[in-house]
Amino acid sequence: MKYDVRQLPLISNREIADGIFDMRLSLEGEELTVSCGQFAHVYVPGKTLRRPISVCDASDGVLRLVYQVKGEGTKIMSQMNGGSVDVLYPLGNGFDIKSGKRYCLIGGGIGVPPMLYTAKQCEAPLVITGFRSESLVILQDDFKAAGCEVLLCTDDGTAGRQGFVTDLLKENISRVDEVCACGPSPMLRAVAAVCREQGVPCQISLEERMGCGVGACLVCAVKVCKNGEEIMQHVCKDGPVFNAEEVVF
Repeated sequence: MKYDVRQLPLISNREIADGIFDMRLSLEGEELTVSCGQFAHVYVPGKTLRRPISVCDASDGVLRLVYQVKGEGTKIMSQMNGGSVDVLYPLGNGFDIKSGKRYCLIGGGIGVPPMLYTAKQCEAPLVITGFRSESLVILQDDFKAAGCEVLLCTDDGTAGRQGFVTDLLKENISRVDEVCACGPSPMLRAVAAVCREQGVPCQISLEERMGCGVGACLVCAVKVCKNGEEIMQHVCKDGPVFNAEEVVF
């Protein structure tokens, strides 16, 4: 895995939904390429540990990181303005996208952002996004601009259809060849179950707390089953994307 620490000029950092921010960093002159599903580890002034943020987009010389304020660290991130940002990237293993397939990309909550860059690597994908309520809905226009078919649902029905992403997946799974998903564990477990029942391949990006981001610590260990044996792997180094059939929920 090739990664490096870079000081990237901060272009903008604005709130796009309730507590969700869109940070854009300049990649002009940078040679490292980013794969869809990888993440960046952002240094936050005054904090020892970096914050892992999925890559939302890496196009046109801009690295885009969409994140949610959940604690003191991301609160400090949301207040960054001007100057440069210390970023360790690109980290992890992303989605394996093959040509000739139609993908269904599923994002739940803050698991939606990495699906945008993934969508740009696919051929006319079906995108299913789910949020708790309308105030948290993000990136719908971005997906449409990327040529995606977009289906939206919310838990409370304030935007799109009321229900869960699995409801929409069950109705549309016959139209796709493979599924890629990112979101909270209960959602991923449910998506994996639907795909398993229908015999459709599924890749899932796990959301876990991380310390180092490069596999040196044990914070993000997850249990997987390979060759009939259960072993522990690191989400940051071996993932965050895994074959859904291998993850032991």
